[in-house]
Amino acid sequence: MYDYAIRFEQDTAPGLAVYCRDLPLLNSYGDDKEHAISEAVDAIETTLSIYVDQRQAIPQASAPQEGEQVIHLPAVTVAKIVLWNEMMARDMRKADLCRLLGVAQTQGDRLVDFLHTSKMEAIEKALAALGRRLEVVVRAA
Repeated sequence: MYDYAIRFEQDTAPGLAVYCRDLPLLNSYGDDKEHAISEAVDAIETTLSIYVDQRQAIPQASAPQEGEQVIHLPAVTVAKIVLWNEMMARDMRKADLCRLLGVAQTQGDRLVDFLHTSKMEAIEKALAALGRRLEVVVRAA
């Protein structure tokens, strides 16, 4: 659902540029393929923050195409995406979520801040307040 596929393009300078069809604002770079992959999660989370800043729903990932590398996001990041998209579907603002949860603005803001680590329990509580339940599925790597 949110395992985004990235592609690499040789840059004019040494290294690889990283792009994502589903997140057109994503722009990243790596010295080589391994480095580019390691930078991809940060680049994706930074791009997700732009969606939040612009109050836009975050798109689901499409199926990877030939030559693309799938990036599996941390579970807490996926939970934040689901929370944000649920808020967008309800036309909720961060302040609305804070009032619903009875938390301070800074605490509520962090629940949908992709550049801040949040406890999974806090995100689960927010999702529950919106009538949603988080399920974790474990698959072979």
